[in-house]
Amino acid sequence: MTHSRISPEDKRYPAGKTFAWGLQHVLTMYGGIIAPPLIIGSAAGLSAAQIGMLVTAALFVSGCATLLQSLGMPGFGSRLPLVQGVSFASVATLTGIASGDGGLPMVFGAVIASALIGLLIAPYFAQIIRFFPPVVTGTVITAIGLSLMPVAARWAMGGNAHAADWGAPGNIGLAALTLAAILLLNKVGNASLKRLSVLLAIVIGTLFAVISGRADFSGVLQGDYLALPGLFSFGLPTFDLAAILSMLLIVLVLLTETTAGLIAIGEIVETEVDSKRIARGLRADMLTSALAPLFNSFPQSAFAQNIGLVAMTGIRSRFVVAAGGAILIVLGLLPVMGRIVASIPVPVLGGAGVVLFGTVAASGIRTLAKVDYKENMNLVIVATSLAFGMIPLVMPGFYDQFPGWVQTLFHSGISAACLVSVSLNTLFNPLKPKVAAARQP
Repeated sequence: MTHSRISPEDKRYPAGKTFAWGLQHVLTMYGGIIAPPLIIGSAAGLSAAQIGMLVTAALFVSGCATLLQSLGMPGFGSRLPLVQGVSFASVATLTGIASGDGGLPMVFGAVIASALIGLLIAPYFAQIIRFFPPVVTGTVITAIGLSLMPVAARWAMGGNAHAADWGAPGNIGLAALTLAAILLLNKVGNASLKRLSVLLAIVIGTLFAVISGRADFSGVLQGDYLALPGLFSFGLPTFDLAAILSMLLIVLVLLTETTAGLIAIGEIVETEVDSKRIARGLRADMLTSALAPLFNSFPQSAFAQNIGLVAMTGIRSRFVVAAGGAILIVLGLLPVMGRIVASIPVPVLGGAGVVLFGTVAASGIRTLAKVDYKENMNLVIVATSLAFGMIPLVMPGFYDQFPGWVQTLFHSGISAACLVSVSLNTLFNPLKPKVAAARQP
């Protein structure tokens, strides 16, 4: 009797381990998921209580989006271990809209309209998978990892550039302690400890911060314990053509970044990611983005932070990520739990981020090692694309004098590297027609 092979992403684990590993995913991306609502809410002139509502809404919607992406339903969801969250790529545009006369209702209207258009074009956008041979996928995955390193550095320095202890040796030392704990657990631990190394290191780092007076949990019990998401709490959406067009460009960036995330996680999981699977992933992305404003939240996209966790721990099950999505929903419904997680010192997350984000870049380098560089332009393609991907990181104001659409497309190192590598590969390595290949004996 033959048994069909179970794909790595479909493997199931005991509930205890599944939720413990899912919690690792939540802690890895928590800082990134709450930043957009904090920034946009401040730009809209909201009160602290209203901004808190945006944060819990972001957690709730991101949890629902992660469940749809990982578990899937007919036509929607890649069924891959990919975490969804509020996209940072949309923050600049949404902040500009929110600070104007239209406020959040205009923001939500622009998000709904642009995401619905994105939902319609998703199947066509997914066809670009044929433009992603290893020379492109390796470059994009490497760029994803390198683009995240400034995030880890900022977290390690304290997270707030205006704080008095920004970059203090104590903050960086706390990040170093967490990093050392991850490395030690991976060196001397058994398989179970290695798979939980990030979670355990964060606990160790937090305990040390409490002992040294660098963590404050005093505000955990202040505020609501239960908060159900409201519908259109800031008023019905308004639809402004200029705002919709500006967000439509962001949607193209989100589609590009999520496609890159799907390809990256496919490489790491070692499972096939074809145009149909990408289309389902993009549809899930756009559907949850279109529905997010109903619950007072913003566009969703794949979170690159968590790709590194999958690569480092070797836990490639989508059900683990789904458990993380369920935890996000609980955090959105129980603000008290969210306040506990929010009290974890940012430098602790920075220490974990160094190895997680570096792992993504290393995965890309591993893919690039398989590329043939003899008598072709592949080395130039990789070099030029990575250079464009690094420009927004080393010189953030590089495109400030360019038109807005150029700034939108190239402000992200991931989208810049993706666009340049696909363009150069198409130019120097033209696609071979399948018909010609079929005629060969």
